[in-house]
Amino acid sequence: MHFTSEQRLDDGVLEREFTLGDIPGTLWTPESAAPLPLVLMAHNNGLPKAEPRMVARARYTAARGYAVAGIDAAGCGDRPRSAADEQARADLRRAMQAGEPVDEIFESFIGPLVENAVPEWQATLDALLELPEIGGPVGYSGGWAALGIRLAVAEPRIAAAGFFAGGYVPRAQREEARQVTIPLLLLLQWDDEGNPRQRALDLFDAFGSKEKTLHANLGGHTGTPWFELEDGCRFLDRHLK
Repeated sequence: MHFTSEQRLDDGVLEREFTLGDIPGTLWTPESAAPLPLVLMAHNNGLPKAEPRMVARARYTAARGYAVAGIDAAGCGDRPRSAADEQARADLRRAMQAGEPVDEIFESFIGPLVENAVPEWQATLDALLELPEIGGPVGYSGGWAALGIRLAVAEPRIAAAGFFAGGYVPRAQREEARQVTIPLLLLLQWDDEGNPRQRALDLFDAFGSKEKTLHANLGGHTGTPWFELEDGCRFLDRHLK
C-alpha cells in the first residue's frame, strides 16, 4: 500500500489517498492514539470513491472513532471501463427505464463484478490491518449489497454489516444470504425507483443472522434520511467497539 496524498480536514479527520497495485483507495481516520476499528465502505454503479454522499458518510463515521476505507472497483471512478461493461450499463439503464425485464442483463453484468471485486477488497483489508493505527474489528457498510453478502460469507474478519437497498442482487448472493450470520442492518427506501421493494424484503427474510434489523423510510433511492447515518454508527458501535 502506497499513500499518495494526505490532508487534515476541518472536522479533524485525516484523509489519505492510496494505491494498492492498480487499485485506488481512500482512508479516513480520526485523531486517535488507540488502534481503530475499521469500516469498509463499498460502492458500485460506476460511481467513484469520491462520490459526495459516500465521502460525507465516511467522514461522519471516521469522526465517530473509526478508520474508514473505500476503493474504486473495476470500472468505477478513474479505473478503465471496457466497452462491454459500458454497453451492459447502457442496456441495463434502458431496460429499467422502459420497465422491461432486467434479470438476465443484471446477472451477466453484476455477477462477475462481484466475484472480481472480492479479492481486491480482501487484499485491501490485508494491507489496512497491517497499519499500526488500525486494529479491528472490521465492519462493512455500503450500497453494494451483493458485494457485502459475498464478503460476509468469504471473509471471517467482518464482524457486522450495514447494507443499503438490496432489491437487485444476483441469484448467487440471494442464495448466499442464508449463510450470512453476522449482525446486520438493512436500510430500505420504500419508493426506491431502482430496487424492487419486495425483493429487498425477501432478501432481508433470507439472511441467516439471528440479529438483523430493517429500517424502511419513504422516498426514492437517494432520499435516505440523514439520521440513518447516526443510527448506523450506533449499530457499528454495538458490534465493533
